[in-house]
Amino acid sequence: MIELRNVTYSYPDSKAPVLRDLSLRVEEGEFLLVIGVSGAGKSTLLRCLNGLVPHFYGGAFQGEVRVAGRDPVATSPRGMSDLVGFVFQDPEAQFVVDVVEDELAFAMENHNLPQSLMRKRVEEVLDQLDIAPLRHRRISTLSGGEKQRVAIGAVLTLQPRVLVLDEPTSQLDPQAAEEVLTILQKLNADLGLTIVLSEHRLERVVQYVDRVLYLPGGGQPPLIGRPREVLAQVDLAPPLARLGRALGWDPLPLTIKEGRRFAQRLTSTLHLPPSILHPPPSTLQPVIDIRNLWFSYDGQEALRGIDLKVGRGEFVALMGRNGSGKTTLLKHIVGLLHPQEGRVELWGRDTRHLGMEAIVRRVGYVPQNPNALLFADTLRDELDFTLRSHGLSAGGYDELLRALGMEQHLETYPRDLSAGERQRAALAAILVADPEVILLDEPTRGLDYHQKHALADFLIQMRDRGKTVIIATHDVELVARCADRVVILGEGQVVVDGPVREVMTDSLVFSPQVNKLLRDGRFLTVEDVLEAMGR
Repeated sequence: MIELRNVTYSYPDSKAPVLRDLSLRVEEGEFLLVIGVSGAGKSTLLRCLNGLVPHFYGGAFQGEVRVAGRDPVATSPRGMSDLVGFVFQDPEAQFVVDVVEDELAFAMENHNLPQSLMRKRVEEVLDQLDIAPLRHRRISTLSGGEKQRVAIGAVLTLQPRVLVLDEPTSQLDPQAAEEVLTILQKLNADLGLTIVLSEHRLERVVQYVDRVLYLPGGGQPPLIGRPREVLAQVDLAPPLARLGRALGWDPLPLTIKEGRRFAQRLTSTLHLPPSILHPPPSTLQPVIDIRNLWFSYDGQEALRGIDLKVGRGEFVALMGRNGSGKTTLLKHIVGLLHPQEGRVELWGRDTRHLGMEAIVRRVGYVPQNPNALLFADTLRDELDFTLRSHGLSAGGYDELLRALGMEQHLETYPRDLSAGERQRAALAAILVADPEVILLDEPTRGLDYHQKHALADFLIQMRDRGKTVIIATHDVELVARCADRVVILGEGQVVVDGPVREVMTDSLVFSPQVNKLLRDGRFLTVEDVLEAMGR
């Protein structure tokens, strides 16, 4: 079905190829997961399958690609669209119209399909993806999971034989991610659709796939095999697999169900409680005080009577389903939005009276889309611009770049970086000014496990220096590793607010793999278990 022979590709002005002499064969009906460190070439490989590389990105391409006998380089992305359906990491990037039914029909209209055939295929896709109730909705009103399903439906109406998805769950809450992956599994099993998917959060998807392709980057040869075989050999592994490897479990478990029989023997050996992460919030000096906060977008309530206090040196995770109000709350704290009712205070002063310039001198905010912050010619220029705008001297950011693994990209044009690298570049551009309050919206998008752990360690250091850290995230493993407190939002209201171990242990959705495995509130991470075993 898919064959790559000796593919080498370099982006324009790149010093080294991102793909080097790559050969690969994918059988029809196979479900292939592509993993690797950020910048290893995962997205590039996916774009080769429909001709986006090299047609859209330019650069130097060598080798051969064949998909069902068709050459994407010769055919171009438009000529491949009926064979390869491509779903981007951000579904909004591929929407053309604003009504679900119109979006599903758009590609077919471009291919001049008969009206009767278009209507038939739209109905089939609405049923296959369980989105019939959404057919007349405006896409702008949909949740993240709903948008992702509509994006998948929009490419399925052309009935492609291959479905390619670039990190389809990176912006989704755990429940929405599960719904999307269940749909992909059904399309693969029931329709025999060949699926190639890249993903960083392997705990969500690895149990569904037939094979895993690991791209190590740096010109190193790839590794491909069954999920257990690959996860036993690479550093990029979900917590359950990492724990299994550390304790010699065989076969290596891929699901909580498979891990339970090992866990039954493990619990009797866990005698030492893990370290307490941080002092309780009540002992901390208040920095943020939110009282009865209400806010609506065009009459649609986004925040409904929010009350929240956050102390100096506290690490708080905002969690909740897509559309629950997390991003809106962060924007109020940094002063991008003002309450329609209620108030937000920073250091005892109402944000409506502070002004944006005064706020951003003490509050650093990194939005979901890092491109919103990146505009200079090099990363060095980005960092120096931030420092100058805060009245600080340029330079002196080596430690920050090392912590984020970005020192080698100091002279790189930020928009030439991979998604994960751009995320870290945006973090560096804000954190270089050493803000007192750090607000991060989905900071682990595009980050591999190593980078995520490095980011967590860095943020913990910031908290230990007295910085207040608030992250809005769906990444339960990140929260388990470094947060003190979890605030779960639902429909614009605070549903739960409490210590991280207490909240995550009581949750069926927002709970890390180790906690699900052991069902013990003392243990959230692999490190917790190994510490309790004296390792």
